[in-house]
Amino acid sequence: MSDTPHSHDTPSSPTADASPSASAAQDFIREIVAADVAAGLNGGRVVTRFPPEPNGYLHIGHAKALCVDFGVANEFGGHCNLRFDDTNPVKEDVEYVDAIRDDVRWLGFDWDDREYYASDYYAQLYDYAEQLVRKGLAYVDSLSADEMRAYRGTLTEPGRNSPSRDRSIDENLDLFRRMRAGEFPDGAHVLRAKIDMASPNMNMRDPVLYRIRHAAHHRTGTTWCIYPMYDYAHPLSDAIEGVTHSLCSLEYVDHRPLYDWCIDEVGTPWRPRQYEFARLNLNYTVMSKRKLLQLVAQGHVDGWDDPRMPTLAGLRRRGYTPEAIRGFCARVGVAKKENIIDIGLLEHCVREDLNVRAPRTMAVLRPLKLVLTNYPDDQVELMTVPNHPQQPEVGTRQVPFSREVFIERDDFLEDPPKKFFRLAPGREVRLRSGYLVTCTEVIKDAAGEVVELRGVYDPATRGGDAPDGRKVKATLHWVSARHAVPATVRLYDRLFSDPDPDGAAEQAQVDVTALLNPQSLAVLEGCRVEASVAAAPGGTRFQFERQGYFCADPSSTPTAPVFNRTVSLKDSWARLTARDDA
Repeated sequence: MSDTPHSHDTPSSPTADASPSASAAQDFIREIVAADVAAGLNGGRVVTRFPPEPNGYLHIGHAKALCVDFGVANEFGGHCNLRFDDTNPVKEDVEYVDAIRDDVRWLGFDWDDREYYASDYYAQLYDYAEQLVRKGLAYVDSLSADEMRAYRGTLTEPGRNSPSRDRSIDENLDLFRRMRAGEFPDGAHVLRAKIDMASPNMNMRDPVLYRIRHAAHHRTGTTWCIYPMYDYAHPLSDAIEGVTHSLCSLEYVDHRPLYDWCIDEVGTPWRPRQYEFARLNLNYTVMSKRKLLQLVAQGHVDGWDDPRMPTLAGLRRRGYTPEAIRGFCARVGVAKKENIIDIGLLEHCVREDLNVRAPRTMAVLRPLKLVLTNYPDDQVELMTVPNHPQQPEVGTRQVPFSREVFIERDDFLEDPPKKFFRLAPGREVRLRSGYLVTCTEVIKDAAGEVVELRGVYDPATRGGDAPDGRKVKATLHWVSARHAVPATVRLYDRLFSDPDPDGAAEQAQVDVTALLNPQSLAVLEGCRVEASVAAAPGGTRFQFERQGYFCADPSSTPTAPVFNRTVSLKDSWARLTARDDA
């Protein structure tokens, strides 16, 4: 394999909001790149990479990294590679590779033909490692994992040299080649860099470069039984690909000296530079793939795409749009200091986006039948209802109206308080785009529960307005009992009950699963939706009037529709920011 970087000069495919104007609000990363381009560094080229490890699904934190990696490349006429850093066959799977591809494309980015893998470079990485051994900069260590940990020292105490550190170059080469040949079991030896066991940076205390893993790799099979560590493979893969700006999150600041050491000591013909920015942290959320995998494996959620999960697959299934997520990442911005973002801002961005794009429909989640006793039993009228109140160009639909309709159970109270303006005995309300109706009778079961209402309608108020100008204080949504389709609706809340689940779990010395919110999912059966909505394919988004934004689940069928609530109509973030701006 050649040491020269891959040569692809075609810029990454742009997204709707990835243009030079999108960088008008400059951040320090873009300022660095702009200065490099202006100075003619790297020949004016800008090459970034998005380097996921295929050991889990991408989450909302990765969305920010995607927007930075692909966004910077797009804005400066460069390109971004998709590279899978597949260095641990024990935890990796082709399922994750496929899911990552799908998520990146769904979010609006494309890598064209630049899909790479660290495993593409295994032979070259191995040759580089032998080169380090021959230079006396790497050695085979035979300490056990526990012994190595003890020798490493602490943040306040320097480490100690391993007894293996003084092995000769010939002995190290022999052992390393025998490791490669599969002569030793897992854990018998590792290859370590020879740097400085007294370094104040723990990452520079003779870090491990290779370990033995007798495990099949999803791409290379059993060709290899030694695998490079991420901190070794990552910088050299960047160099092989000709990456100019290696953008990563702040936890890699202390890894940067090792990143530079690997490139400098190997002597790659291309030298990338690493720059770090603050990762995305959301309250009520965990971002660790290890903890997300735990939630999946232990059955706390229904897979990686459970709509309560912060994964892009979960958010997509819940009904979030890529435009809303990209807009959220743009609002969060790129900073040098870690902070925690209120999840309310993400939900606000979703509402803003869906308010524009989601057609309106009527659905009754907790049905209560209202029988209009003066409405002809065999009559059905088609009411003209706008699909979007602010977008007349979206058109209208015909909704059947009949003698029996379902209203929301919460829209009726037999003995209402003073400020309850919805339906009550003797009170008149408007059925949206229908008629003015008055409740005349309440039917209860043997336990005293209200099971049905009787009422009358005013034939002169078709469309919902009275010709005599009389006003009512409430407008209710409804569906025809004869025509509506039964549906299952899932209502989602925060997955965790504490705004800082990681911190709270650590303080209480409990597993983070102890802080799961038992009310994170409510499943409502027997809801009623308009027939046209029931037939919507999975992924179709709606605003259920007065209820929130909902999305048809992939499992939904016309005869058994299933909808997930994307987000409620209540927007505390918008009210908060409006108050702050006042």
